[in-house]
Amino acid sequence: MKRRTFLKLLGASAAAIGFGGSLALAQDRSLRVGVYGGYFKDSFDAHVFPRFTEETGIRVESVAVPTGEAWLVQLETAARAGQAPADVSMMAQVPLRRGAAAGLWTPLDESALPNLEYVRPPLQTRDAEGALVGVGAVSWFITLVTNTDVFPEAPTSWAEFWGDHPNQLGLLALATNSFLLEITARTFLGGTDALDTDEGLEAAFAKLEELKGNVQLWYRDEGQFQQALQSGEIPMGQYYHDVTGLAAADGFPVRSTFPQEGGVLDWGSWAVSRASDKLEEAQAFINWFSQPSVQDLVARQVGTAPTVERTFLGLSDEEFARVSSDIDPIVPKYELYLERGDAINQLWTERITS
Repeated sequence: MKRRTFLKLLGASAAAIGFGGSLALAQDRSLRVGVYGGYFKDSFDAHVFPRFTEETGIRVESVAVPTGEAWLVQLETAARAGQAPADVSMMAQVPLRRGAAAGLWTPLDESALPNLEYVRPPLQTRDAEGALVGVGAVSWFITLVTNTDVFPEAPTSWAEFWGDHPNQLGLLALATNSFLLEITARTFLGGTDALDTDEGLEAAFAKLEELKGNVQLWYRDEGQFQQALQSGEIPMGQYYHDVTGLAAADGFPVRSTFPQEGGVLDWGSWAVSRASDKLEEAQAFINWFSQPSVQDLVARQVGTAPTVERTFLGLSDEEFARVSSDIDPIVPKYELYLERGDAINQLWTERITS
């Protein structure tokens, strides 16, 4: 580690507990942190939260939260009653932005977050007034996956979906979780900015209609597709890079490929409920979590992609390749689904998945 980086991390750790504070003074401080239930919560409970408490003295009570809109609704309802079921929550991007529009999140004090400088700028979310309300927590990639028995050679482009592969694809069922509009725009329309116009959006839908004959399954149940991919029943599709890697490590004939157009980068962000009275502790946690060394820890123990720039990480090339890629990623157009979500969902059902 470079001395400059070491000093920054040392200073950031001091800021996390307050320059005038001490671990002893922090012993009775606590924080409720909402993370996705199941594997995520179990991994955070085992490997992440104990390290935070050890370094800051702030105890963590983890709360299992659902993905999507359900947790947003619960937080909004609780906030109206002056309650916060979690002080800081990991939020998906569309609910995060809906919450910002509704004034659900407490703006963060960037002077209390010196480690923010490591977090990729696209993963820092601001409200309409420009206040920081979300900081990237963990990220993950959706990539092109294949069964290696059926496809001995790895495909190199998302365009392979449009190839001579009748009834061989498994694709996520919704516009808002497959991000196939963005994939199509990056692959065929010169980039995702094409979706900013009605003409570009129509061109993406028209191109997607061409691959319908190749789709065997529009899936909502991830386990269903994973099983079909592993058996070769559905030998190609889109899926999560980290989970596919775990399946390959277990000996199943599957591979995850970052296409030349890039994998789809999605992420969860930390946000603080306005009903919480633990802003200082929440910001200490977010700042601590944004340290490159903690992102290394999470990548190794949870298997998610780091939210900080690679140059700051301590991951080996092999460790980095397990969770991420240097290819410029496809970033979803979340604002598109906030502004035109109902119309897009209707077109999606009528023209793509029907």
